[in-house]
Amino acid sequence: MAVTKRMRAMLAKKPESEAPMPIADAVALLKSFPPPKFDQSVEIHMRLGIDPKQADQIVRGSLVLPHGIGKSKRVVVFAKGNMADDARAAGAEEVGADELAKKIKEGWTDFDVCIAAPDMMGLVGPLGKVLGPRGLMPSPRAGTVTADIRKTVSEYKAGKVEFRNDPTGIVHAVVGKSSFDSTKIAENIRAFIDYIMSLQPNSVRGQYVKSISISLTMTPGVMIAA
Repeated sequence: MAVTKRMRAMLAKKPESEAPMPIADAVALLKSFPPPKFDQSVEIHMRLGIDPKQADQIVRGSLVLPHGIGKSKRVVVFAKGNMADDARAAGAEEVGADELAKKIKEGWTDFDVCIAAPDMMGLVGPLGKVLGPRGLMPSPRAGTVTADIRKTVSEYKAGKVEFRNDPTGIVHAVVGKSSFDSTKIAENIRAFIDYIMSLQPNSVRGQYVKSISISLTMTPGVMIAA
């Protein structure tokens, strides 16, 4: 594959050594790369020393970063009564029960997050074949099955980050936008790393975090120190 002029310019700016850099220096390097004509996302990739095949070593969850991620997510909610009212008040794009389930079963998935009240899981469970492969299935572990509908919807509308390790043991997430102030990007990255560190499964032996890199949507990755 041919290397573009822009990519060559970025690679020329990278240090020859792949030694991990302090977060602030890595962010400054990313911001120095020639930008495209859109506001790129800041991505983080953490390679963990876990066995992804072991259920007790799955690293999964969600958190609200200090400065958000620069994107409001499209949220649908399964709820009735007061909880449905709370969801609408918090800005959910669609709220419902049977009709919403029917719509999704027919293939509609034009949303980023699906949240369910606990008493709705009997209705939501059969939608696993549609929602599961797209990473949209509500889960208590991810915080998307909850009785605190208003707070949860508000957090996702503000850009709450969801993550789960992939089959190779790497956690990927968006932690901001390239237009963010460098300090805010660094603080988001630090908060994400600290949170992943706090989730170390008890059964993991040896080095938990093996490597961390950050990148923008269309840039090379830069290794950072934890």
